[in-house]
Amino acid sequence: MKLPFLTRQTAVAFAAITAVAAPAFAAEVNVYSSRHYDTDDTLYAKFTEETGISVNRIEAKADELIARMQAEGDNSPADVLLTVDVGRMDRAEAEGLLQAYDSQVIEDAIPDHMEHPENLWFGVSQRTRIIFYAKDRVENPPQTYEALADPAYNDQICIRTSSNIYNQSLMASIIETHGEDVAKEWAAGVRENLARAPQGGDTDQLRGIVSGECDIAVSNHYYFARALEKDVEGLSGKTDNIGWVWPNQDDRGTHVNLTTAAMLANAPNPDNALKLMEFLTSDFAQQHFASQNNEFPAVEGIEPTSEAKSMGEFKADTTTPTAAFSANAGKAQAIFNEVSWD
Repeated sequence: MKLPFLTRQTAVAFAAITAVAAPAFAAEVNVYSSRHYDTDDTLYAKFTEETGISVNRIEAKADELIARMQAEGDNSPADVLLTVDVGRMDRAEAEGLLQAYDSQVIEDAIPDHMEHPENLWFGVSQRTRIIFYAKDRVENPPQTYEALADPAYNDQICIRTSSNIYNQSLMASIIETHGEDVAKEWAAGVRENLARAPQGGDTDQLRGIVSGECDIAVSNHYYFARALEKDVEGLSGKTDNIGWVWPNQDDRGTHVNLTTAAMLANAPNPDNALKLMEFLTSDFAQQHFASQNNEFPAVEGIEPTSEAKSMGEFKADTTTPTAAFSANAGKAQAIFNEVSWD
């Protein structure tokens, strides 16, 4: 039995598996995931315990997984795709790799704004992109995303490159809210306010505040919460002077992105795929997503981690459809390129 998509098995373990009679794999589901957390082993083990369905998975960057599925074509073994951003799921959708699901369980559990309008994907956890600042150097931090372009913050802002999918989705939401012309003006304004050329990951933007290289940084919330939970080099133990703003609380609310799940168009095990997708909305799975990365659950009533909760309550943007992040992705990148964001 050749299973090239299996990961996390050593050669010994693989030999042991293949030695088992065929019925051991009679019920299985194959997951392609851009998530990279070892703790997901616990998530899938629980699903197998409850359903008897074995979970085989391969982990890689979303673009690599999409390219792999394109190469595999109709013979792709992939049943379920997990991405860490709506924009990446859009790329799979654009390539015709997804199929619609029909599930009352998912419909009942997931708010409408976290589902694709044609049920091609849904959010399993929430990621907010917010504003951080140095308390001792910024008296009046920007209260909105739009304010990041205010000349008052010249030479103060650290943010990632335009190729970063989190920034692309934020830009896509601004396009949806204000239109392309205003979004271009905003991008040009933020570009002028940069303290340094865009570089590094979200943690590096927060480290920039610690080092004094920048006074204001844009980052997903959980990179900061992670530094409160465990040791993060250059950040943990140095967060007392970092404040944060939940942007746009007086209007549409804070930008929320999603970890997403979808069924693949050529899924060989669609029934099992749907069972796994429904499982991702369960209390166990939702608590898992929250606890292992300090994300906010997609299902109401599930508590986030104490570190995430310590950052306070906020109003999320539930009026801008998350599907717009993917629909406007191409426009977002074009605007970034036009203003030479880098």
